[in-house]
Amino acid sequence: MKKDIDFHPVTGVKLAIAKKENATGTEWAVYIINLNLIELKTVMITSKGYGELNGEPKKTSTLRHMIEELGPQSIAKIESIDPVVFSLTNEFWVSYYIMDQIFDKRFIFTSGSFDPGFITSIPEIGLQGVLHA
Repeated sequence: MKKDIDFHPVTGVKLAIAKKENATGTEWAVYIINLNLIELKTVMITSKGYGELNGEPKKTSTLRHMIEELGPQSIAKIESIDPVVFSLTNEFWVSYYIMDQIFDKRFIFTSGSFDPGFITSIPEIGLQGVLHA
């Protein structure tokens, strides 16, 4: 059972939702950033959105992703994200192993996270967006 697992605090791992300009327009995507000096193994990420959209309760599908290895001080694109869901709460559960220890953390981006005043430069990926540590 989950209560029997000894989860250690997550450090050195961040999530970013950032925009990239390309020939067809602006693409938003979710990135995981590993700032640790050791690789992460079996990185599992689930994502979902929930809240109200145009006064109606809305929930997105739950998406699941797995990255076998995320090297030290590296990044990986998790998924593309449609700006329409920025008005929802977007939740990402990230679990991974370092050696034989499991780490687990929930990252939440609220609708206010994407207000223009919160969009900043994210040096780790060289893009503009919202960073969550």
